[in-house]
Amino acid sequence: MSQIIIPNTEFYTWKNYRCAYEHYPTEAQDSTPLLLIHPIGVGLSRRFWHRFCQAWYQSGRNNPIYNPDLLGCGESEMPHIAYTPADWAAQLQHFLQTVIQKPVTLVVQGALLPVALEIVRLQTQPNLIQKLVLASPPAIALMTQPTGMRQQKLTWNLLDSPLGTAFYFYARRPQFLSSFSTRQLFASRDRVDSEWLDLLVKGAANPASRYAVFSFLAGFWRQNYRDAIAAIAQPTLVVVGDRASSLSKDKQDTPDRRLADYLKCLPQAKGVKISGRNVLPYESTTDFIATLAAFEQ
Repeated sequence: MSQIIIPNTEFYTWKNYRCAYEHYPTEAQDSTPLLLIHPIGVGLSRRFWHRFCQAWYQSGRNNPIYNPDLLGCGESEMPHIAYTPADWAAQLQHFLQTVIQKPVTLVVQGALLPVALEIVRLQTQPNLIQKLVLASPPAIALMTQPTGMRQQKLTWNLLDSPLGTAFYFYARRPQFLSSFSTRQLFASRDRVDSEWLDLLVKGAANPASRYAVFSFLAGFWRQNYRDAIAAIAQPTLVVVGDRASSLSKDKQDTPDRRLADYLKCLPQAKGVKISGRNVLPYESTTDFIATLAAFEQ
């Protein structure tokens, strides 16, 4: 079993904001780096990927890993603004160009897929996205049926208020986090363990982290991305849980249907279904790593 690699926590500046990231350096200079995009939610940050990163190296893989905190999350600055996928994409594009400076495999979790799509749009020459991995992507209906800008702004204004703040303090309680994770994220209640809850509680300790969460809940990511998905020329891996669930009202959104929908839209894609629900890199780490490793070969 490979020795555990301890990441270096480093910082860079984007638009005068201090942004944090972890770099897992390896001696494999010719291996394609992985750039990880964490999900947005109460207490979530780059720490979402810690279990994956350690298991990746313990499995014998040696790709360098870059694990950044998006603005508003973790150790990055948390300005009081409404964040859009385009904002986070611009942050990561700057990170790609100034820090990594070489092509990567971009691995994105869940409904942060719009951020990955925006990064692909930003590519010029050289193209710094070599491959994409979509872990637990949303139902295609959520990616192609926008909510109106007026509705998004109304929701943001409601959340960005004393009422929204009260909701955030309620939502960061361990009891709520455990209940929500069991109902919406994990296939097995047993996987909602102390490590997961500790991750969320610590991540939500700074109340300024609520602005990223409110931006997500306001639905600024809910646009029609059908053309953007169809425009992806890179090899793409879509990984869906066999018990994947959705906030979509589409009753026909089964895991098999979700895979088929993405494979129909993506020009160069492979789809795999593994055990688990909606947070596969965390809940089904071993299976997810095996799937990703096979794609990287």
